[in-house]
Amino acid sequence: MEFNLEGILAIGLSLSIPIVAILMVFISSMKKKKHETDLRLALIQAGTDADTAKILIEDQERKDNKYGTLRTGSFFAGAGLGAVCNALCGVSADDIYFWMTIVGGVGVGLLIAFTIEYKLSRKEQKQKEETL
Repeated sequence: MEFNLEGILAIGLSLSIPIVAILMVFISSMKKKKHETDLRLALIQAGTDADTAKILIEDQERKDNKYGTLRTGSFFAGAGLGAVCNALCGVSADDIYFWMTIVGGVGVGLLIAFTIEYKLSRKEQKQKEETL
């Protein structure tokens, strides 16, 4: 029985990539949480109210990013649209036009997401002004 060392190494490395990625995300999130806790404690020791310190430290991007799913869906829909165009036109993956079509589809998808997000945010702003 003969072992192919290159094949075993390739399989091992390809299986280690997701494991390392998961570990890095976990370590990064733990470091971020520890940093936020240390910063919150420093604010409280400086005389800031605990609730105010929590609001100051809270991740603003997570609160403001309510259209993230729309952007992601539009991104993948655009990429899929580009792939469908490639399949209909018979463009192979070796050709540069294959990737240009997919990138163009992604761009169109993101432009559509931006337009929808802009209209929804203007509508929300109008509703806020009407209630005031």
